[in-house]
Amino acid sequence: MSTDIDAPPREAEIEAIKQVIATAEHAQNNELPDEFLSLFRADAIWTTGGGKRLFGRDAISAFTHQVLPGAMRGLTVTFDLEHMLFIRPDVVAVKLRQTYHTPDGTDVGSPLWIMAKEDGKWLLTASQNISVPDGER
Repeated sequence: MSTDIDAPPREAEIEAIKQVIATAEHAQNNELPDEFLSLFRADAIWTTGGGKRLFGRDAISAFTHQVLPGAMRGLTVTFDLEHMLFIRPDVVAVKLRQTYHTPDGTDVGSPLWIMAKEDGKWLLTASQNISVPDGER
């Protein structure tokens, strides 16, 4: 994992962001939509891997409660932190490698999460996921 160059030490912030990533992974693998939704700001923007654009936690909630229960049957997902760029001390861009492990192999995505720290808590603010072409995996 890399972070922006010449940044002051941010170990506590990095660990808190890693915890958000771990919670998202746990929530997806265990099909816990409410745990997943707790990671979002109320006005968050989320674009799914399938390109569905969702505006606000209510829309994200409706989608997540529709698809997450049952979606992970026979699958697991891992999120590997690839890079962080602190835009401001309370705003960070997080680049992940998302791997769905299936009985038939893996499917790799490349999410970008913009997170903001509010009231001491890092929250997903604007996020987009895309698939990674086979040759780039």
